[in-house]
Amino acid sequence: MTGFAAVSREDAGTRASVTVKSVNHRFLDMALKMPAALGALESRLKAAVQRRVTRGRVEIAIQVESIAAVEREVVIDRALLAELSSRLGEVRDAGLVTGGLSVSDLLRVPQLVEIRTRVPETPAGAEPVAAPLVEAVLEEATGALVAMRDTEGRFLAADLEARIRTLGGFVDALEAQAREGQAGLEARLREKLAALPGEIQADPAAAAQEIVRFVARSDVDEEVVRLRGHVEHWRALADGPEPCGRKLDFLVQEMNREINTIGSKIEGPRVSEVVIAAKAELERVREQVQNVE
Repeated sequence: MTGFAAVSREDAGTRASVTVKSVNHRFLDMALKMPAALGALESRLKAAVQRRVTRGRVEIAIQVESIAAVEREVVIDRALLAELSSRLGEVRDAGLVTGGLSVSDLLRVPQLVEIRTRVPETPAGAEPVAAPLVEAVLEEATGALVAMRDTEGRFLAADLEARIRTLGGFVDALEAQAREGQAGLEARLREKLAALPGEIQADPAAAAQEIVRFVARSDVDEEVVRLRGHVEHWRALADGPEPCGRKLDFLVQEMNREINTIGSKIEGPRVSEVVIAAKAELERVREQVQNVE
């Protein structure tokens, strides 16, 4: 199922922003993009999403930034300063210059003085400071994504139910065609048998038994019962609380197999037309089922 959610929250001078989007996929496939500093959280964050989403290509983007007042520090390269002072002493002893270095002189020396943002030290193995905030924002974003997918799912369920009802109508039509086909086949066989010369006609009872056996080859009661059973199983899964997309996908394959068998066993003027229409409707169902979690 498709869905999108974006959530941003601030706490203790830190802002965490999470974007989650999903598209159709046969299985659950997650892609997580986040700062390297949060690497230790990856497994926990993925597990949190897996608890709420079971199917689809899910892309998660996490950004963390500090919004607190920036602390800075002045760093002086003391080794460079000592070297500079030593060399200046040599030049002064040679009488080439006089006087000492002023503060403005030092500030003009490249790489001698650096002003940089103070980064607090994090002990080895310690959890990132922003971890609770990131997990909370991800949970909220995932919930919003699921809510959007649920809304889409209700429309999808209504569409699939309508298509399953249409498919049920095709099954009824195929069953009626099978009955007509069997009756017509039996009548034609009896007519041909009656038209044979008397001297080559077999025992009437044995002939009748062979006719019944031949006609029985086109019986599709078993396939029709299984097909209707698949439809009932479909509705039970669709109305249940558990994710059922992959199971429905399997049922579509089984329905297609039964329709193919029915189409190959029965005959009649409209059989091909009904079988083609049923398979076309089933293909639309199959395409929609890819969107079901």
